[in-house]
Amino acid sequence: MTRVLLDGITMKRQSKSYIDSLYAILSAAGLFEGPKYKLAGLTGMAFKFTVHERLLPLSVSAYGQWGDEHSPAIRNLGLYTVWDAGRTRHPTFSYYQQDAVKWVKQSLDDGLGVIYWIPEFGVICGYDDEDAVFYVQDGHSSDYKIVLYDNLGLNFTGFWYCQIFGERLAPPLPDMVLESLRLAIHDWDTPYKTLPNTDIASGKLAYTFLRNGLQSGDYDEGGAVYIMDDYMYTREEIASYLRDVSGTFSGLEEAVAAYEELLQLVPGMKTCIMEDGVKGRQIDPMRRDGLCDLLHQAEVLEERAITAFRAISERYPDLSRSTIRRWGVATPR
Repeated sequence: MTRVLLDGITMKRQSKSYIDSLYAILSAAGLFEGPKYKLAGLTGMAFKFTVHERLLPLSVSAYGQWGDEHSPAIRNLGLYTVWDAGRTRHPTFSYYQQDAVKWVKQSLDDGLGVIYWIPEFGVICGYDDEDAVFYVQDGHSSDYKIVLYDNLGLNFTGFWYCQIFGERLAPPLPDMVLESLRLAIHDWDTPYKTLPNTDIASGKLAYTFLRNGLQSGDYDEGGAVYIMDDYMYTREEIASYLRDVSGTFSGLEEAVAAYEELLQLVPGMKTCIMEDGVKGRQIDPMRRDGLCDLLHQAEVLEERAITAFRAISERYPDLSRSTIRRWGVATPR
């Protein structure tokens, strides 16, 4: 019986769980060098901002159809990938599950971890055929979670997701930076990523949902704190990323300045979160209005940064979005 454990993989929850997982896998395999914030920036994942109307915790990971959202991110790295996902209630799930067990094990045999929806996203870093289990890291603890082969993909959300990676042919840095700006623009301009549902807002509209939710007083307290924690951390990631690549394009310094100014608001936002001995961390009811005011200022600053991104993007052709295939916008049948 075969047992494999990639002990070089260490996942730590800091950013979005997908980026935390991706960084752990790629850095361990030598497929990415640099800080995590650079990976979050180049993939465009740091710019994803989604909020449920009741500020539910799922807001942070409900940034769209995962395949549609992750594929451009991975493609911008020049990285080979294969993924599969769906709903566990579908009658064909067991067939896809059995197939996934095979290619997940093959990836681990090749020395590459696998992104897996626990939930949230985590890393499958090993397996044991004798016990028929996978070893999974969630980033919160150094202990491994155990997932039976027969339980792969099963969880309370009803969704499953696995993604493996291969070789990388990194594009030139300016190409990756330009595409990351365009991904940021797309996220900012797309109000709803989970249509036909409109209870989760994306990009610019997410600010409105967040403020409205806080002002209503009828929201998930844990979710509100989680959204704010993710928001503040990812704005720091964006600022660090843009500082690093600011010399890539003229005009990018305007966006850097906007995010630097936005970061000056973060300490004030943090003071709006209080520690309750019974309920844990929650938004201070006495400071909700102040937090909403800070978020409005942040929205204005982020709009300014996106305007700078647009000016840069418009200077260069965007063939991947402007070229219409011979069969039109629909795929051939």
